[in-house]
Amino acid sequence: MPPRSKVSLLPDDVRANLDARLIQSGFSGYVELSEWLTSQGFEIKKSALHAYGSNFEERVNALKVATQQARAIVEQSPDDEGAMSEALMRLVQEKIFSILLELEVDPSKVNLSSITKSVAQLARASVAQKEYAAKVRERASAAAEAASTIAKRGGLSATSVAEIRSAILGIPQ
Repeated sequence: MPPRSKVSLLPDDVRANLDARLIQSGFSGYVELSEWLTSQGFEIKKSALHAYGSNFEERVNALKVATQQARAIVEQSPDDEGAMSEALMRLVQEKIFSILLELEVDPSKVNLSSITKSVAQLARASVAQKEYAAKVRERASAAAEAASTIAKRGGLSATSVAEIRSAILGIPQ
């Protein structure tokens, strides 16, 4: 196994600051970043920073693409059966495992239970949101039906009744 990179040995706060600086600089300026780290008491050459930065940039870009794809999928695919939540949980499990391997993270220092609980809470929230949306649709449908019945009894034309029903249900004419 190759030796751990010097960047991975940085304290969390310094590495987080380095990550922020990499993003702000558009993943460039490695000489300046090396000088900054030296001023912080860490001797890391620009080539090591570049290797870390390239890997980090790939992960950031992959995350952006995954986020865009997830948004597109959610917009185009209504999910009443919870399939999206199940897929998300599987994806998170896979990604956690690969991140732990990639970053050579000590699993004993990662709170997998907390991450798993967060995913479960996200899935519960998704299901609750879908249940609420279904109840709202059901109530709107009942209100539209009641309004249609009242309008018919009042002598409104079928066209007027249809317009009222469409307005309540939010259906464009």
